[in-house]
Amino acid sequence: MATSSSNKILLVEDEPNIARLFIHNLTKAGFECVHAENGKAALEMIDEVQPALIISDIMMPVMDGFEFRKELLSNPEYKSIPFVFLTAKSGEEDMLLGYDLEIEDYIVKTSSPKIVIAKVSAILKSLEKEREKVVDEVQKAADSMAAKVVPESPPQFNGLKVLQWHAPYKNVPGGDFIDYIKINDDSIAVILGDVMGKRWGAWYFAVAYAGYVRTAARIVLESTAELNPDIILQRINESVYRDERISEVFITLSVVIIDTKNKTAKYSGAGDLPIIYRSGNKAVFIESSGLLLGFNPDGQYSNKIIDIKSGDEIILFTDGITESRNKEGELFGNQRLLDFIGNVSPEDNTVDLLREELLKFTGGELEDDVSVIAIKIL
Repeated sequence: MATSSSNKILLVEDEPNIARLFIHNLTKAGFECVHAENGKAALEMIDEVQPALIISDIMMPVMDGFEFRKELLSNPEYKSIPFVFLTAKSGEEDMLLGYDLEIEDYIVKTSSPKIVIAKVSAILKSLEKEREKVVDEVQKAADSMAAKVVPESPPQFNGLKVLQWHAPYKNVPGGDFIDYIKINDDSIAVILGDVMGKRWGAWYFAVAYAGYVRTAARIVLESTAELNPDIILQRINESVYRDERISEVFITLSVVIIDTKNKTAKYSGAGDLPIIYRSGNKAVFIESSGLLLGFNPDGQYSNKIIDIKSGDEIILFTDGITESRNKEGELFGNQRLLDFIGNVSPEDNTVDLLREELLKFTGGELEDDVSVIAIKIL
């Protein structure tokens, strides 16, 4: 689920006249308002809408407000969206029931437009202050642990040119992490991970999870003579699955081991996006069918082996690239990314060009952490 727009409101109301009145007043006050007629319709559009706040009537057909709220609370991605009940009732019993469902506030339908706007503005301002506080705490925690989820720059390695771009959402240590492990003078492991979930939890877990995966990967690399990504993933997966503290925090992980002496690249992935292999002006996806880390004791990981030569390039990326949208709501998408990479000249800087293209496409408004690594064979 992508991160919401800071002024987008989902209004759930079955009475057309009341809905029109609220939409008019909220829009006039500078908010972007999207309307659903009942809880079921709201659930069906919530992924696309990505609201910063939900205002919902209680008494509605098909799915009423209480049931709608319960459905949201049962979903980890939706439960943290701020929620306000809109009601014609002001009885104490109804209000207490609503607060038991972890709502922010009530708005009585007969309230004046000024009261409605004031309440909505106050809620969003309060949430923004909370966000700023959490951002500060996350950054301080990362600094105090000397933990960086992404190195400031990729390492220099004989026979390779490694480029990276990482843009955390709103400059907060994010759910993506990157690591490079030098195995020997001829081989390097490149790791790209993405903690599932786009809200505060992912940011906290990414810092801890990055360290966990790094340690596990190094232990595997030091304990086995065979440099195979699938073995690394399976060992990490077994550890994650047994660890109750993190077994329910799912993560995608791409592991690529480059052997410059034997001119091979081995790739395996856990619930990840495909990587891209570019040779000349031809770019193709290399896909993995491995399961998310921690999902099952047997991750069903396997290796894809690529014969590489000078001028070839391997690109790893997270869904912050492909799920970025332009102002019309169109996704950047896998195919657009593949076509773009295929048109990049071997002499050009793939990462710089992709960054320019994505920022141009989105108007500079990224909705998630963005990470891309390009490994060029010299």
